[in-house]
Amino acid sequence: MRREFLDATGGLWLKGAMVGKVGSVLTSSATQHGGQESTLLSFHITLLHQGMVVAGLPYAFQGQMTTAEMSGGSPYGASTIAGGKGERTPSQNELEGAKFQGRYVALLAERLAGMKIS
Repeated sequence: MRREFLDATGGLWLKGAMVGKVGSVLTSSATQHGGQESTLLSFHITLLHQGMVVAGLPYAFQGQMTTAEMSGGSPYGASTIAGGKGERTPSQNELEGAKFQGRYVALLAERLAGMKIS
């Protein structure tokens, strides 16, 4: 995602339009150490400035602790390693991490929708 998109959300911030909504981030990089975690964390800052509840990829998703294969994913969000020319597609483990994170976002959104603030 381009930084310009995030910078264009100032109007939403001014209105408080995103306060209390769930935000979550996924990413990819060319290499295993291509800055995935720093990308996710820096995006979280914008979500927090918007007043959003940030959902990462909990360690309840056991696949992020695999040592059986090269795989993306961290507590900050699901990720994949695309290769230097985009030749690698997400592994089954990486896809499962993204699905887990999506279900987690839906769970949090559902719980937040049912909350009553006094």
